[in-house]
Amino acid sequence: QVQLVESGGGLVQPGGSLRLSCAASGSGFSTNAMGWYRQAPGKGRELVATLTSGGSTNYADSVKGRFTISRDSAKNTVYLQMNSLKPEDTAVYYCNAIVTIYYTPSYSKMSAYWGQGTQVTVSS
Repeated sequence: QVQLVESGGGLVQPGGSLRLSCAASGSGFSTNAMGWYRQAPGKGRELVATLTSGGSTNYADSVKGRFTISRDSAKNTVYLQMNSLKPEDTAVYYCNAIVTIYYTPSYSKMSAYWGQGTQVTVSS
């Protein structure tokens, strides 16, 4: 199994910055892609940014130019640097990982995992 542990949320003033981290742990897996989603009160979960193992990135239009997703492959950790934060960025941020789990030398399966979520509040 794979566990995702997030950190870095908190309260920040408009225009400020935060960096979220998500570390994947477990054994017998490889990571295909990792990303961040968010859910504001009363709204559905939406994509923020994703990063594939090949280095391709995808951002929501609302965060382009302000947020940057990156990774440390050796640590199986993905980061979300959030700059120029706005009140509308307030949400619970969830880490997501698409992984391949190698059950036997001849059998593997792709699965998706979610972190527990971390609160980001942008307010003066």
